[in-house]
Amino acid sequence: MTLITSKSAFHAALLSTAALVVAAPAQAQDNQTTVATGESDTGEAIVITGSRIARRDLTSASPLAVVNSEEFQLSGAVNVEQVINTLPQVIPGTTSFSNNPGGGFATLNLRGLGSQRTLVLVNGRRWVFFSPTQTVDLNTIPQFLIDSVDVVTGGASAVYGSDALAGVVNFRLRQDLDGLIAGAQYNITEEGDGRRYNAYIAMGTQFADGRGHVAVFGEYYNRGQIMQADRDWSFFALGEGTGAAAGTLVPAGSANTPFGRIAVPGTVAVGPGASCGGAGQPPRNAGCRPIAEGTNYQGLGAFFATPAVSRPYVNNVDAWNYAPENYLMVPQERWMLGGYGEYAVTDDINIYTEVAFVNNTVANELAATPITQTVDVNLAAVAPFLSPADRTALATISTNQLAANAAAAAAGVALPFGAFTFNTGGSLVNVGALQPGFARIEVNQRVTQVGSRNADFERNSWRALVGTRGNITDSLTYDVYYLYARNRNSNIQEGNISRRAFYNNVANGTCNVFGFGQLSSQCIANITIVAQNTEISTLQVAQASISGPLFTFGTATDPVAFAAGVEWRSMRGQFIPDTALASGDVVGFNAGSPTLGSYDVKEVFAELRVPIIQDNFIHRLELSGAGRYSDYSLDNVGGVWTYAGGVELAPIRDITFRGQYQRAVRAPNVGELFGGQSIGFPQATDPCAVPANAGRSDAATIRALCQATGVPASAVFTTALQPNPQIQGTFGGNPNLQEEVSDTWTVGAVIRPRFIPRLNITIDYFDIEVRNAIAAAAGGVANILNLCYLTIQDAANPLCQAIIRNPLNGVISGGQFVVRANNANLGALLTDGIDLGVDYSLPLGFSALGSGSSRLAFSFLGTWTNTSDFIPVVGLDTVNVCAGAFGSTCGEPTPVWKWATRLTWIDGPLTASLRWRHVSAVDDDAAAVRVTERIPAFDYFDLAFSFDVNDNLSMTAGVNNLFDKKPPIMGANAQQGNTWPGTYDVLGRDFFISAAFRF
Repeated sequence: MTLITSKSAFHAALLSTAALVVAAPAQAQDNQTTVATGESDTGEAIVITGSRIARRDLTSASPLAVVNSEEFQLSGAVNVEQVINTLPQVIPGTTSFSNNPGGGFATLNLRGLGSQRTLVLVNGRRWVFFSPTQTVDLNTIPQFLIDSVDVVTGGASAVYGSDALAGVVNFRLRQDLDGLIAGAQYNITEEGDGRRYNAYIAMGTQFADGRGHVAVFGEYYNRGQIMQADRDWSFFALGEGTGAAAGTLVPAGSANTPFGRIAVPGTVAVGPGASCGGAGQPPRNAGCRPIAEGTNYQGLGAFFATPAVSRPYVNNVDAWNYAPENYLMVPQERWMLGGYGEYAVTDDINIYTEVAFVNNTVANELAATPITQTVDVNLAAVAPFLSPADRTALATISTNQLAANAAAAAAGVALPFGAFTFNTGGSLVNVGALQPGFARIEVNQRVTQVGSRNADFERNSWRALVGTRGNITDSLTYDVYYLYARNRNSNIQEGNISRRAFYNNVANGTCNVFGFGQLSSQCIANITIVAQNTEISTLQVAQASISGPLFTFGTATDPVAFAAGVEWRSMRGQFIPDTALASGDVVGFNAGSPTLGSYDVKEVFAELRVPIIQDNFIHRLELSGAGRYSDYSLDNVGGVWTYAGGVELAPIRDITFRGQYQRAVRAPNVGELFGGQSIGFPQATDPCAVPANAGRSDAATIRALCQATGVPASAVFTTALQPNPQIQGTFGGNPNLQEEVSDTWTVGAVIRPRFIPRLNITIDYFDIEVRNAIAAAAGGVANILNLCYLTIQDAANPLCQAIIRNPLNGVISGGQFVVRANNANLGALLTDGIDLGVDYSLPLGFSALGSGSSRLAFSFLGTWTNTSDFIPVVGLDTVNVCAGAFGSTCGEPTPVWKWATRLTWIDGPLTASLRWRHVSAVDDDAAAVRVTERIPAFDYFDLAFSFDVNDNLSMTAGVNNLFDKKPPIMGANAQQGNTWPGTYDVLGRDFFISAAFRF
C-alpha cells in the first residue's frame, strides 16, 4: 500500500503503524439491524436515543432501528454514507458521486424531507456543521469507532431541540476502548479504478486505579477518482432524441442529438433570433444562414468548423460532448484525529471531554466553461477573423439593427437594440445603445482552451466538548457540558471566465471566437480568473440536566422517572466570496454574494416516563411525555413550544403496542436567513419551449402569457427557446422567514413471540406533516415555471414576475436573465408509510469447521412509502406527488418500496453474509414525455466473508453489486452522469479486503 506522508510527522508515524495492523476483528454478526426491545445486555440503566431518561429495557414509544457496527464491516464501508443511504428510511442526499451538483460533502436525508430537517447526533450530542445550512457532513464521523447507529422516526424537538422534524440519527461511538485497535482496508472496482484505501489506529487505557479512562484515535482515507469517460454508459451526454431519433436516447455529437447540448467549441450565433432555422430545426445558437428575423434586422447563426468560414450547424451533429471531463466518483482525502476521556474526581463528580479534528479534501471537476454572452462587436476589429461572406452578413445585420433603432426613436418607442446590462462589478452595468460600426451578436462558446473547471474543497472541522456528570443524591443524576464546534471550508475554483473581460475582449477583437481553438494566449490570460471563497460555521451548546426516579405509581414496579434541564445554543455562519464571485462576474462555477449571520436560543425542557401497570392483569402499560420551550433571538420566531406524548401497551409479554404524537419545530438556519444571492443551474423545463403545449386546451392563454413575460411570438412553443436542460436561477436568504412546524403520528407494534425464540418483529406506521416549509420560492425554478404558466397564468403574479428573460430572444440564460427563487415559507411537506423490521437467529446444530454449532441469522428492514407530497404554495391546488417518482420537481427517486435484508451464516471464526438491497420502480414527474418515463425496480446483491485468524487478527473480504448491475440510463431527466448516482450503483462490481487487529 502506498501511503501519502505529506502531512505532519505524527501522521506519518500513525500510518506506518496502521499499515502493519488493521480494524477491530470481525465479530459474528446476527443481523444488520436490531429491534429496540428487550433488556439491556448488562441489566443496568441505559439511555436510548429519543429520550434522556435512563431505563433497564430498550423499549421506546418512537420507532427505533439500530444498525450495528458489523454492518459497516461486512459492507466494506469506510464512509458512513455508504451504509446509511441503504437504509429504507433514507433518501440519499449528497454523496461521493455528487459532482454537479456537488460540494464535497455527504448528507443524510431522512424520509426525503431534506437533510436540514434531519438531526444528526454523535453520542447523543450535536456534531459539527459543514456550512451555514447547519447540516452535518457524514465524512467527519469516525466510522471505525462506531458501535451502533440509532434511527428514530419523526419529530424529536421536544427532546433535542430544533432540526429534528424528520427524525434523529444518533451515531454511538465506542466508549470501552482498552488496548489498541488498528485497521486498513482496500477497495477497487472490477474495472480496476476507483481505488480506496484507509488506515487507522485507536488506543485506550485506564489510569488512576480505574478512576480515569482516555482514548485517542487517528485515520487516513484516500478515495481515487472515476471519470464519466471511464464507463461506457456515462461517456456521452445523453438526451431525448428528435426527428428520426425521437423516442430514443442519443449522444452528443450524433444525428438527432437533443436540444440543450449548447456551447459548441467555436460556435458563434450572430444576431440573436429565436426563429433561426424554422420549426423543428436546432436552436438559434446552433447556426443557420441569414434569414429574415421579424421586420427589423437579419439574423445570422454560424458554426465555424473552419476558422473564419462559417457553415450551418448540422442538426446538432456538431454538438460537443462534455460528459467525459466530469467526475463520476469524486476524489477525497481525509485525515482524522481525536480523543476522549473521563476522570472521576470524586464518587459524584466525573469530568469528561471529547475532541476531534477532521481535514477533508474533496474535488469536483466539470467540463470547460460554457459562456453565452450578448456582445456589441466592433466590425473593423473582428473583420480579420471572418470570411468576406460573413463580414458582409455581419455588416448587413449592423445596418438593419441601427435602422431599427432609428425607426423606433422616430416613433418614440423603446429602441429594440438599446442599452442592455449584465451582472458584473457588483451591480447591473449599462453597456449602452448600439453604436455605428458595431453589431449586436450573441456568442455561444465552450472555452476548451482554458481547460476543465475544477473546484477544490478543503474543510477543517474542529469539535471540543467538556462536561461533568455524577450523582446529586442516591437516585438523582446530573449532566452539564459545553460544546464548541467550528468548520472552515476553503474553496478554490479554476477554469472560470470573467464575463466582463470576455465581453470587452470579444468586442474589441482581442479574442477571436470565430472558430475552434482560436483564442490566443493573451486572450486566455485576459478572460481567465481563479476564484475562491471561504465558509465558516460555528456551533456552541451549553446544557445542564438532571434525571432520575420519583415514585412508583399504580401497580408498576418501576418508578416514575423524569429528566429536565436548560440549554443554550448559538449558531453562526459566514460565506466569504472573493470579488469576482460576489459581483457575479464569474462564468463557470456559481457566483454568490456574502453571507453573515447568527442567532441563539435559550431553552428549558422536561420529560416524564410513567409506568402504570407492570406484570399484573396485563404485562405493561406505560405513558411518556416531553415538552420544551425555546426562546429564539430571531424576531420572526420568538418563543415556541414543542411537545410529545406516547403510550406503550403490552397486554402480554409477547407483543407491545406503541403510539406517539410529536409537535416539532425547526427555526430557519443561518444560510436560509442571511444567505447572499447565489446562482445555480437546476434541471427545469420552460413551458414556453415545449411544442406539445401548443396542443393543450389552454394553449392560447399560455402563448399570450409567454409573450407577456418576454418571449418573442415566433419563439413560443419552440425548443429553440430553451437551449439547455438546466435553467439559470438565483437563490438567497430571507431574514423574514418563520419557523417550520411539524406534526408526527406513529403507531406500531413490537412482537417477540415466546413460541419462536430469537424472533423480533417491529411494524410501525408513520405520518409526518411539515407546515410553513422553508425552500426556494415555490419549491424552486422548475415549480416557478410550471406554476406561472400552467396553473396561475397571470403575468402580474409575483411568481411570473420572478422570471427574467433575455429581451432579445426570450431565453432564460446568461447574466441577469434568471428565475429568481429566494427562500420563502411555502406550503407543506407530507409523508406517511410503514416501516417493517424483522430479525431472527436459528441454531443449526452442526459446524462445518468443527467448532461446535453454527447458526443462521436473518434481518430485514423495509419501508413502504404511501405518500411523499410537496405543496409548493398555500392556497393553490397544486400538489407534487413524489412517492414512486423522481425528476426535476421531486428530485432523488422516492421508491414506494425500499428494503435491505441480510442472511448470515456464522460458524465459529467464519462469517459468510449475503445482503439484498431493493429499490422499487419510480416514474418521471415531468409533464413532458421522456424516453425514460419509468425506472424499473432495482435489486443489488452483496457478498462478504470474515474470518477470525486468531484472537488478535481477523480478515474480511467481499464484493458489492455481485452481479454487476448497471444503473438506469436516461436523458434530460437524469441528475448527473445520465443517471441518479445517489440511488443507483454506478461503480459496478466492487471488491474490498480488510484486516483487523487488536490487543
